[in-house]
Amino acid sequence: MIARFDVAVIGLGAMGSAALAFLAARGVKVIGIDAYFPAHAMSSSHGDSRLIRLGYFEDPSYVPLLQRAYRNWRALETSLRTDILTITGVLQIGLPDSKIVSGTRTSCRLHGLAHEELDAAEMARRFPAFQLDDDEVAIFDPQGGYLRPETAIMGYVKLAAESGAMIHFGEKVMALDPGDGGVTIASANGCYHARKVVIATGSWIAELVPRLKSHATPIRQVVAWYQPKDGFVAAPQRMPCFLRDEGREGSYFGFPAIGVDGMKLGRHAHFREPIDPNRPNAPINDRDTALLDDFASRRLPAAAGLRVRAASCRYTMLPSEDFLFDLLPGQPNIVVASPCSGHGFKFTSVVGEILSDLALDGGTALEIGAFSFDALERHRHSRSPGVN
Repeated sequence: MIARFDVAVIGLGAMGSAALAFLAARGVKVIGIDAYFPAHAMSSSHGDSRLIRLGYFEDPSYVPLLQRAYRNWRALETSLRTDILTITGVLQIGLPDSKIVSGTRTSCRLHGLAHEELDAAEMARRFPAFQLDDDEVAIFDPQGGYLRPETAIMGYVKLAAESGAMIHFGEKVMALDPGDGGVTIASANGCYHARKVVIATGSWIAELVPRLKSHATPIRQVVAWYQPKDGFVAAPQRMPCFLRDEGREGSYFGFPAIGVDGMKLGRHAHFREPIDPNRPNAPINDRDTALLDDFASRRLPAAAGLRVRAASCRYTMLPSEDFLFDLLPGQPNIVVASPCSGHGFKFTSVVGEILSDLALDGGTALEIGAFSFDALERHRHSRSPGVN
C-alpha cells in the first residue's frame, strides 16, 4: 500500500526543515524526505554562522519579512531553550553612493529603523578591526548579528518529529506525478501520496522543477577562517558582523571571532562558478584562498591573521538574485521554495511559515508577491534584447 499524507516536504535543509516544523505544528499528517542528512557538506546551510540584518540593502520590501523572521527566531529559541540568534550589530561599508550603503540607508529611513552612519575617522575609533578609505562610510545596524545554522536546522527537525512528522533521511526522490487528488512521489525506497508537496531541494531544485533549469544556477561558494592578530579588536563586543561593497570586485561579508577558528569571511557568490549539484564540491584551491587572504590583509589588517581553515558550500542563484516562493504554475498541489541566491538563511524562520500557508491555504497573508513565478518571468523578459 502507498502511504498517504496531507503534505510531503522534499528537501530538509533550512527552508524544508522549517516548513516541516510549521506544518507538523498545525496538526497535519506530514512527511519530510531528504537524500542526505541535515546540514551536510553539499548543502547551503552549514559552516557555523549566517548573517542576519534588518537594514536590508537589496530592497526595502524585504524588511517586513525580516521583522517577522526575528520574532520567529526568538520563538524557536524559546521552544528549544537554546541560543540561535546573537546580536553583534552589522556594519554595511562602502562609498556613500554604493549599492550596499545607499540601499541600507533607504531601507532604514523608509521603515524607521535604528541606524548610525559613521565616517572613516569614527569607524577607526569605535571599530578598529576595519580599514576604511577616507571617502568610505559605514551604516551600523544595531539589530544585526548572526545565526547558528546547524542548530536551527536540527532544532526544526526535532520540533517536527515531536509534533508527529515522519522523517526520512538518506532517501532520494526520483519523480513526482501530480494528479487531481494530489501528488504521487517516487523515491529510491518506495512511493508515497500527498495532497500537497513542498519542494525545497536547494541546488537540486531543477531536477523536480524542470521549468527552473534555465533560471536556477548552482554555484560554488568558499569561506575561510582566520585567527585574529589582535583578539581584543576581533571580539564580538568590538567587531560587528559586516558587509563591504568593493565596487567592481563585488561584495564581501564576515563575522568576528565567535568560535575557536576565529574570524570568518567570504565574497558573495565567490567566482560565480557553476557546478553540477550531483558532484562533490571541488577542493579549495590557491585561487580561492588568495582572493580571501588579499581582502583580509587589506581591509582587516588589525584583526585577520593566520588562515586556519576554508570550506565550501553552495548558492543557487536566480537571475534577479531574489527569492521564489510560489505554487507551481498549472500544478496547485505543488509548492516551490526556490534557492535563495545566497542571502536567504536569515529568512528561514518566516519562510517555514510561508510554505506552510501556501501548502495548506493556497496563499499567505505575508507579502511575497515579489517572489513569484510571474515576477521571475517579468525579470527574464526585462533583460531580453529589444525589451524596454
